[in-house]
Amino acid sequence: MNRIEIEVLGSQAALAAFTRAWRQARAGRKATPRLAFGSIAELFSAVSEKRLELVRHVAGEEGLQIRPLARALGRDYKNVHTDVQALIELGLLEKDERGGLRAPFDEIVIRAGLRKAA
Repeated sequence: MNRIEIEVLGSQAALAAFTRAWRQARAGRKATPRLAFGSIAELFSAVSEKRLELVRHVAGEEGLQIRPLARALGRDYKNVHTDVQALIELGLLEKDERGGLRAPFDEIVIRAGLRKAA
């Protein structure tokens, strides 16, 4: 199963995660793809409920263009286009050679700690 982990991390934890990933890559080991945000607000701004719904729809019906996707979701084309562009920038969606959309991951794991690390 191909998955991505999305986390809320403070600057120290983000630096530690980057260091671990760098060491894994240097050792030739495959690292799990990750996205990190500095706050819950940043996470929910970038990966909103509507955007997750959009990714889920694309994962179930890959190859859709934006207009048919907007119709299927019952949403405005311009808003869906904006969301698709943001999700492509995050790496949560990709376009195929014909411009159809695909979800590169089978699973998205979102993790946000409740307490600050000691």
